[in-house]
Amino acid sequence: MTLTFNPDKYKDLLSQYQPKIIRNEADNEKALAVVEELMHRRDRTPEEDELYELLIALIERFEQEYYAPGSTATPHSILLFLMEQRDLQPGDLVKIIGSETVVDEVIKGQRSIGKELALILGSFFHVEPSLFSN
Repeated sequence: MTLTFNPDKYKDLLSQYQPKIIRNEADNEKALAVVEELMHRRDRTPEEDELYELLIALIERFEQEYYAPGSTATPHSILLFLMEQRDLQPGDLVKIIGSETVVDEVIKGQRSIGKELALILGSFFHVEPSLFSN
């Protein structure tokens, strides 16, 4: 027996979960939790399949823009991303860089990241120092 798609049931699902464009990590985590729940649900309905696919598309779009360094990624944006991922504050970088002023200027994008600082940051974050070079 083939199950048919029921627009009213889908509307109820959309109302319940309220999917939207994912713009930050918190929204992404919420969407991932729903996808995980749906992924493990046996005998998903056609409406749940549609919601599942919609959420995956939204998550993929967010992750491609947010996680994949592309032509828009800059040394500054990569540093901010790595800090966010590790839940670090500027004060945490003072310990490795040694100067609150330098950290403040780098965080605000007022100072470029030189070769020596790129090596320090690369070692600290366990990434290639070249990520911090233009």
